[in-house]
Amino acid sequence: MTKKTPELNRRGFIKATAAGALVTGAPTIFTSKAYGYANDPGSASSVTLGFNVPQSGPYADEGADELRAYELAVEHLNGGGDGGMLNTFSSKALSGAGILGKEVKYVTGDTQTKSDAARASARSMIEKDGAVMITGGSSSGVAVAVQALCQEVGIIFMAGLTHSNDTTGKDRKANGFRHFFNSYMSGAALAPVLGNAYGKDRKAYHLTADYNWGYTTEEAVTQATEAMGWETVNTVKTPLKETDFSSYIAPVLQSDADVLVLNHYGGNMVNSLTNAVQFGLRDKMVNGKQFEIVVPLYSRLMAKGAGANVKGIYGSTNWHWSLTDEGSKAFVKSFGEKYGFPPSQAAHTCYVQTLLYADACERAGSFDPCAVVEALEGFEFDGMGNGKTLYRAEDHQCFKDVLVVKGKENPDNEFDLLEVVEVTPVDQVMYEPNHPQMGGAEATLGSCNAG
Repeated sequence: MTKKTPELNRRGFIKATAAGALVTGAPTIFTSKAYGYANDPGSASSVTLGFNVPQSGPYADEGADELRAYELAVEHLNGGGDGGMLNTFSSKALSGAGILGKEVKYVTGDTQTKSDAARASARSMIEKDGAVMITGGSSSGVAVAVQALCQEVGIIFMAGLTHSNDTTGKDRKANGFRHFFNSYMSGAALAPVLGNAYGKDRKAYHLTADYNWGYTTEEAVTQATEAMGWETVNTVKTPLKETDFSSYIAPVLQSDADVLVLNHYGGNMVNSLTNAVQFGLRDKMVNGKQFEIVVPLYSRLMAKGAGANVKGIYGSTNWHWSLTDEGSKAFVKSFGEKYGFPPSQAAHTCYVQTLLYADACERAGSFDPCAVVEALEGFEFDGMGNGKTLYRAEDHQCFKDVLVVKGKENPDNEFDLLEVVEVTPVDQVMYEPNHPQMGGAEATLGSCNAG
């Protein structure tokens, strides 16, 4: 019988199958030493990951939960705890023996939700601590800045919580990967639900965080809602550092808008929603309709901060702890037992990204960034809490189902604040890599940099 020759990728490693299983686990032609790459751990017994999260600033709550998830991922990778999603992940390359037999260690940095600070802390972890991979962030401005740095120096960037189209759109990089969903997907998932709930004859007023995430979310939601008949009355930018949105809410009352869209996240959304409720917007009748508020990007932590103000308000989310698939249940159990409360979507995406990076190294048989890129591009997997998922090769964006949620009217406990009203199938949120919202034909990944 003739033995079939395995298919090789462009760097001489055996390709993974669509399901993520290797034909064989070892590189066939080249080793990482033959190429040389940034922060090669060589014969060291451990390997270091860099967790760059907002430990101060308006997104600090998200950052704290991200860090909890990273610590849990490291524990599971090193064989501790109950293994969490290692037990449900469709790829079986990870065994709890670290990554490629090396113990996983980590260092942390504070992004301060500022691009310059985030780049400085990431650079320190790369240059001083020898981090082979950087991950984290709760701001798309930070994600784009750190991703660009990692591309420059030849390190893999596994984005944490970043929702702007730009991250895997016009600012996409070959060394960067995003598991979290994006603004386009939120608009595509939300618009039909909003049309059914509120009608297709609505006038929307947008308050938008003044940075790239806010811009792309406003664009995505505006285009999706206008396509079904809504009119956009006004769009107003608000500073990221703003804490009192009263002066921005007051003009809404003078307009003929009957929907307020809050393109705000974290503490910004908590404060702007609170101000809107204080001004009585939810009790108003405009154009013969009940005034409504929409929050395009939701999280459990935001819902907790806003309290009863979130009841009945629609939004979208990447993941929610109430999901009943085996991966979600495994992660919620592990996280809950360790920390005493359920994880946020920020925690989920950061945990998953860490495992996906480790798995890619195992399947590639190397920490070489370009070998990791090869292992992740076009990788299909399941068992990580969002159903079947694809890491698309053209833009390094994950494609999976998207959740539409709303604030729960009668929560059973302090964590039971959002209810999933629709699981939007991936086909409804899919788009072409060169979509205009993603930078068009000029947006390209470029080439992998191994340092």
